[in-house]
Amino acid sequence: MLRNNFRYICYVMAGIVILLFSFSLSTPLFKVPYSHVIYARNGELLGALVATDGQWRFPPQPVKDSRFAIAIIEYEDRRFRYHPGVDPIAIARAAVQNIREGRIVSGGSTITMQTIRLARGNRNRTFYEKIIEVILALRLELTHSKDDILALYVSNAPFGGNVVGLEAAAWRWFGRSTEELSWAEAATLAVLPNSPGLVHPGRNRDTLKQKRDSLLDRLAKRGFITEETRLLAKIEPLPQEPRPLPRQAPHLLARTFMEQQSQNRQRSFFHKRNDHARITTTIDYRIQERASVILNRWSSRFQGNGVMNAAAIILDTQTGEVLAYVGNVHSRIAGDVDIIPAPRSSGSLLKPFLYAAMLDSGELMPAGLVSDIPTRIGSYSPENNTRTFVGMIPADQALARSVNIPAVRKLRSFGVDRFARLLRSLGVSTLFRHGDDYGLPLILGGAEVTLWDMAGLYAGLARTATAEIESRDSKFFSPTYYPRVVKTEGRQNLTRVSPISPGAAYLTLDALTYVVRPGEEAAWQNFASARRIAWKTGTSFGFRDAWAIGTTSRWTVAVWVGNATGEGRAELRSTTTAAPVLFEIFSFLGSSEWFEKPFYDLKVAEVCFLSGFPAGGNCEAIRITSLPRNAPFHNPCPFCRTVTLNEAQDRQVVLTANTIERTITRRWFVMPPAEEWFFTRWNLDYRVLPPFEGVSARSTPLALFNPEENSQIYVPVEIDGRLGQVVFMAAHRDSNATIHWHLNEQFLGSTQVFHEMETRPATGVHLLSVVDNFGNTVQRRFRILSAAD
Repeated sequence: MLRNNFRYICYVMAGIVILLFSFSLSTPLFKVPYSHVIYARNGELLGALVATDGQWRFPPQPVKDSRFAIAIIEYEDRRFRYHPGVDPIAIARAAVQNIREGRIVSGGSTITMQTIRLARGNRNRTFYEKIIEVILALRLELTHSKDDILALYVSNAPFGGNVVGLEAAAWRWFGRSTEELSWAEAATLAVLPNSPGLVHPGRNRDTLKQKRDSLLDRLAKRGFITEETRLLAKIEPLPQEPRPLPRQAPHLLARTFMEQQSQNRQRSFFHKRNDHARITTTIDYRIQERASVILNRWSSRFQGNGVMNAAAIILDTQTGEVLAYVGNVHSRIAGDVDIIPAPRSSGSLLKPFLYAAMLDSGELMPAGLVSDIPTRIGSYSPENNTRTFVGMIPADQALARSVNIPAVRKLRSFGVDRFARLLRSLGVSTLFRHGDDYGLPLILGGAEVTLWDMAGLYAGLARTATAEIESRDSKFFSPTYYPRVVKTEGRQNLTRVSPISPGAAYLTLDALTYVVRPGEEAAWQNFASARRIAWKTGTSFGFRDAWAIGTTSRWTVAVWVGNATGEGRAELRSTTTAAPVLFEIFSFLGSSEWFEKPFYDLKVAEVCFLSGFPAGGNCEAIRITSLPRNAPFHNPCPFCRTVTLNEAQDRQVVLTANTIERTITRRWFVMPPAEEWFFTRWNLDYRVLPPFEGVSARSTPLALFNPEENSQIYVPVEIDGRLGQVVFMAAHRDSNATIHWHLNEQFLGSTQVFHEMETRPATGVHLLSVVDNFGNTVQRRFRILSAAD
């Protein structure tokens, strides 16, 4: 019985020992903070942040068969690959040395034991502590490979100063990665973990060199290096001051760090924190470096005009992966601000998406004429950048030239909230309010967008244009700097069906490529045509933001120039700042194939050669154009008509039973009076429709630009306290006509040629009447708002 009890106790004790042995190691072994490190797609270091304890400590990585691995094993533990964690030969040798010296001069520790010692915080060397290290070393060898143990050791060993771990040491002391270390550099780092103070500049240099050279001799003797390599390695200099780590993408480094911190805060107690912040991004190191150089070089010129900041992002169009992320330039003012996710006024960047949506809905023809005349909608009176009006302009030219008034008028007919919902579905993340709260200025920069979102939208437009016939999924999704195979959350904006068709996307990109652009943009248009780039510029109100975004089937580049502080500058125009940066970036990226025309999603239509609308019976010349396949057909051309003229063709004739003179019937292209008045000043070949004989007329040749019927107008008070003036404008088809102006039946005056009338109407409802000398009359009722309104 006693024997059985004793056996039972032995079994229990053995079980307890085995259990304690099994759980003797903490998980993870090293509970230390690591530096946040990001790499390019090919593994090149982009940047790193110091760990929270002030140490440069990179997350562990394998060092198998590297020069350093060979050197550290030869120096610290030659039989590392063969012993079980404890080397009896080394312990025996250490015991003999200690007895001979009468003190502890050697501990016989293996790399495995030193790893345990580092994990336990480098406790005082005592016999008890040595026993613990031996036990834990044996335990570590049971569950970890030799390569894993070596990686743990070299990633946590001290290398002088606040440098911990091999990778951080390689960059801090030699300015290169561990794979690029020479034999002399590897040997230098191999002797440091036991004596990290040797690397201090100005002290112990002879001792460090002697240890390094001695190790090189051993490596040569063991056949790891040649005699020539040994001699050359010995003359290599020792490291001097610590070197700065690469800073190729500092703003992306900060952004990924904040994302990781946010994710860690959101993780529950039961979920593992992601403290090993070794992030491989989609950044192309060469493209990142070159884009940063280009942007900083151009910015140095802009800073002379008080424009202090700039940013750029380059995407792989098809995948949405970020190839370059330049969040800001080197600037003494707000240079640390990451512009890419910062909301800024959009300028004209949203116009292409309204154009594409209206092509799909059939509300717009690609080259259909749209109005460009003075426009006042309530108290809102948009202006073109050129401060001029051309009367009517083809829709694709209005888009390419970024003419404001046609965009505002088309947004009004399309619907502001409808357009805002479209933008949200495409991926604009900054439209938090109801669409109508933004109003018509939405299309001209009345809302804020980010460079990140806009790059994604333009890349999505390009992807949509190349979508295959079988695919109905939306090609609009957010960019990502994480490889798609690793992290797919970047596609959170993916919708089931694309809100823009491939046909409309292609026609929009085509419009942004071919149309010749006026003035200062002409040179860049010539470049864009040679490179086949669809591009758009935008300048926000007050010259605070200059944008330029271009896309091809391979690349999408988005550039912003301005002041992060929001300060405007008269010199800040997109065509002279952001555009040249855009095209220099494209020049080094190289050419790429243009989009294949998606014939499956297009249909052909006969349109009027002059108006761009579907050809009607009165259209004299027609041409063929492409439309989105599912777009409803637009009404026939409203501008071409058949008119009856006298024999001299200088008067229209109304055919009646009493008409006895000879007449001629002709087809005539006729614009509305208001549009015609401006159009004739830019197009000398336009033929004005002759007036009717006598006073009878079938159409009114008189047009009133503003106010619109039942509009509400707010007139600010001037400095002297009086109500400000309102300027009304009208036009007449007959340049010799006289227009008489009346407000509430009170005569205001008469005008000829240029028909403008200034007045100061009081608050309340008013009736404006204009009458020409033929008796044609146009009336508008409007209301002047008070300050209380």
